[in-house]
Amino acid sequence: MKNKKFNILFLALFLMIGAVLSGCSNGGSASEDSGGKKELTFMFRGQPQEQAAYKAVVKKFEEANPDVKVNIVVTAGDQYDTKLQAAIAGRKIPDVFFYNPGQLKAYVNSNVLRDITEYVEGSEGVNLDDIWETGVAKYQYDGKETGTGAIYGLPKDLGPFALGYNKTMFEKAGIALPDKDKPMTWDEFINVSKQLTQDTNGDGKMDQYGTGFNVNWALQPFVWSNGADFVDETYTKVTVDDPKFVEALQYFADMQNKYKVTPSIGEAQSLDTYQRWLRGQLAFFPVGPWDMGTFEKELKFEYDLMPWPAGSTGESAAWIGSLGIGVSKTSKNPEAAAELAMYLSADQEGQQALIDQRVQIPNSVKVAEEWAADTSIVPENKQEFLDIINDYGRSHSTDFTYNGEWLDYFFANVQPVLDGKKTAAEYTKEVQPKMQELLDKAVKQEEQSKK
Repeated sequence: MKNKKFNILFLALFLMIGAVLSGCSNGGSASEDSGGKKELTFMFRGQPQEQAAYKAVVKKFEEANPDVKVNIVVTAGDQYDTKLQAAIAGRKIPDVFFYNPGQLKAYVNSNVLRDITEYVEGSEGVNLDDIWETGVAKYQYDGKETGTGAIYGLPKDLGPFALGYNKTMFEKAGIALPDKDKPMTWDEFINVSKQLTQDTNGDGKMDQYGTGFNVNWALQPFVWSNGADFVDETYTKVTVDDPKFVEALQYFADMQNKYKVTPSIGEAQSLDTYQRWLRGQLAFFPVGPWDMGTFEKELKFEYDLMPWPAGSTGESAAWIGSLGIGVSKTSKNPEAAAELAMYLSADQEGQQALIDQRVQIPNSVKVAEEWAADTSIVPENKQEFLDIINDYGRSHSTDFTYNGEWLDYFFANVQPVLDGKKTAAEYTKEVQPKMQELLDKAVKQEEQSKK
């Protein structure tokens, strides 16, 4: 769910071989083995704990479906998209695989994904009314717009990106805990971060900091809560030169360069901010549901969740990520493949196994509400995850554009702003035309792919 990049070179290849893929007898990876079982290949990615959880769930699926054998292909997160695209280009598409919602249009238009609507609607084990509506909508496409029409996958999960805080650090410093119902203002957030940026042993070096955000995943809440976005509501015009966007980006950079509440570039290179959070050296850090299992085992301090600080709108904003579970258009056993996708996404037994491993929020709305109220599961304020889904979270704009190359360009070149070598105003003015050029190209590619 964390790598949203999409390789445009392979997209061109998809468009050329799409017609071939849809009718190629060798395209699917499933087959009948000597024992008469239907073989499926399931390709996915995840942290070690997620990998173990999904392998266990697949085993349960095989036990419930003794006529099916599932061959698992698992890769590291940063290699997944490249390897999946290579498999597609080589016409060795896995029967079932994870994919980003931003890839939906390209994969459908190039005959990579199968329409599984008939299997989902005809299944006794899938209750669409009890699966997060926003999750299902991410994998629907009517040929023009996403969010409606045929179902080309089911959500592996919804991943609301909440803000965590080190509860132990707050209590030790005698600072009041954040309000779980009312967001801090930007000024309040900086003031608390300053108080918690400390040299605790008196050696002249800071031992703990307010925070340390990764710009790729944490800039969005500040931009959105300030009333700005990367693109307009039509998803055709890049708007990073909007003064409200500029203000949010500058605020983000000022956390390090002006307010000194995040580790310096050199300090971050010697120990990245994720490791600093694990060691209890940061007051605030983004937390996804996939982190809970790891944090439960490794954190030596108490933590909880809070709303993201609010900009000029006065309201929090947060990103909701997701991965879809798709079925190959060329699978030789599409019904069995669809059954596996549905089991992973919606089956109660399968979901419970994933919940027990603390790697995601339940896809069932009813089960999720019970899960959030369960005080035996850390953190205490898991309701924050559900509030993001229900109230103030949103999908990234790349979910609605044909590819994310235009946004990749922004993040690939933003470092001088973070280093204090360029202002946000200078950078956004410089980068907006190139981003617009790439977005225009994506719009044209989408139009061509429909012909």
